Amino acid sequence: MARRYVCGRAGVGMPTEYTIDHRLSDRDENVHTGVWDNTLEPTLSVEPGSVVRFECRDAAGGHFDAESTVENLATKPSDGHPLTGPVRVEGAEPGDVLAVDLLAFQHKGFGVSYFYPGEVGMGLLPEAFEEPGLHTWDLDGDVGQFVNGIEVPLDPFPGIAGVAPAESGEHSTIPPRRVGGNMDIKHLTAGSTLYLPIEVAGALFSIGDCHAAQGDGEVCVTGIEAPMFVTARLGLRSDMDIEQPRFETTGPFTAAGVDEPTFATTGIDDDLMGAAKLAIRHMIEHLSEERGLTRTEAYILCSTAVDLKINQVVDTPNWTVSAYLPEGIFPGEEKDNAGQNVDD
Repeated sequence: MARRYVCGRAGVGMPTEYTIDHRLSDRDENVHTGVWDNTLEPTLSVEPGSVVRFECRDAAGGHFDAESTVENLATKPSDGHPLTGPVRVEGAEPGDVLAVDLLAFQHKGFGVSYFYPGEVGMGLLPEAFEEPGLHTWDLDGDVGQFVNGIEVPLDPFPGIAGVAPAESGEHSTIPPRRVGGNMDIKHLTAGSTLYLPIEVAGALFSIGDCHAAQGDGEVCVTGIEAPMFVTARLGLRSDMDIEQPRFETTGPFTAAGVDEPTFATTGIDDDLMGAAKLAIRHMIEHLSEERGLTRTEAYILCSTAVDLKINQVVDTPNWTVSAYLPEGIFPGEEKDNAGQNVDD
């Protein structure tokens, strides 16, 4: 008898139960690394409406483990994101839309966050961090353990979900594209639906780079990078016409899934990126001076639990960006772990 599962956080109009039709492991033959390419052979072909359980490697392809230190960052592979797929959806044609219902996520109990030395030039503040940093996370159910008793609520999502571009040749997985890819949208949680414009026959959908948690901005260049199982329904919409991705989601839009006490720092500048940099600089100062974190720990926490928000873009010549810190992640503060995902 086929097993039935319950969706972790049902979205608007999304069925709460489903049956897994296909399982795709993370064996080498099911993974492509670092590139989108519309000539890649499908690892699986499915009918529209099929539910697929994808096993996804972490962004570093299993390079790190629970005992890794910052020294292991120097030997990290540089060949890009490992993605599970591509999956061909029968009948999909250019101009159609792939509807990806994200049904459930299951992490494997471990994650890692890191940033590179400043000379690499990655992240929001490379000029502020000459040396690299790394933290390994114990993922316990719906909570990630940080330092000093800090607990970060987990709401997993795929950092990368996309279909093959029409342009011939190999294309890096690092930048997001009009067909999806490395969008790092933290609200693509269980119960969400992602809509992707299809540019090649069969769509050729791939997924990976899963994050157990991430702050809006992913400022140090990583969230909580973690290997996971992702269960998704791949539907076909010929009645939609979109140029870039769209999505429906129920969030959560705060770290705990409910409104909660928050501390924020603000950046004001005549450049939006400059304002974002100032907001995070001020938050790092706050976490170091008021919460006792090292600057390295503060930067990583900003990337995994602090949300950047644009407050205004009309009061020329200066724009306002603020960084929002949920205070419930600290020991002794009020917590609310509503909105748990259901693992399949």
